[in-house]
Amino acid sequence: MRLVIARCSVDYVGKLTAHLPMAPRLILIKADSSVSIHADDRAFKPLNWMNPPCRLREEEGTWTVTHGKTGEQLVLTMEEIIHDTSHELGVDPGLIKDGVEAHLQELLAQHITTLGTGWTLVRREYMTAIGPVDILCRDHTGASVAVELKRRAGIDAVEQLTRYLELMNRDPLLAPVSGILAAQSIAPQAKTLATDRGIRCVTLDYDELRGIERNDTLF
Repeated sequence: MRLVIARCSVDYVGKLTAHLPMAPRLILIKADSSVSIHADDRAFKPLNWMNPPCRLREEEGTWTVTHGKTGEQLVLTMEEIIHDTSHELGVDPGLIKDGVEAHLQELLAQHITTLGTGWTLVRREYMTAIGPVDILCRDHTGASVAVELKRRAGIDAVEQLTRYLELMNRDPLLAPVSGILAAQSIAPQAKTLATDRGIRCVTLDYDELRGIERNDTLF
């Protein structure tokens, strides 16, 4: 991973255009070629980013990140590079979920039609630039749906899924992607925020899902 702290402005050129004025920022360049621009707030949500596959071209005073499929670009005008360092992080072991949450993911993936008739599983642990989405599936129309699973879901779970959806909806092969927050219990505030953001909430019955699994083994 390469960490660059620089005084720069950023322009996003593509289907949409966006401009970040000149200011000190953190630029993360990961081994998967993704590039993200961060300020010293907003928790870990980037100001702007480019998902892989993309390439970075560094020229005097200008860095250009170009997406390999869409041709969209991030253009960084570099006024001053304050810090530039690289670190080898190695292979990440991934997030280890507790037993119930991991089993919920496995059960729901096996019985994805719990979410709707005609739904199909694409894959579990679908990787994005900021981490894996628990389940990627398609509804009966073929539209992409990202599912985030929790035992108990709060506002932070809604924020997490929102970040995943923002990234995934930039991929023309997936977009449009809708979201489902699935949990054994969902806080009222989380339901309100999810509804406001167009995210569907589903309360899962762990014992019922386990019952489906047991019944399937009888035949």
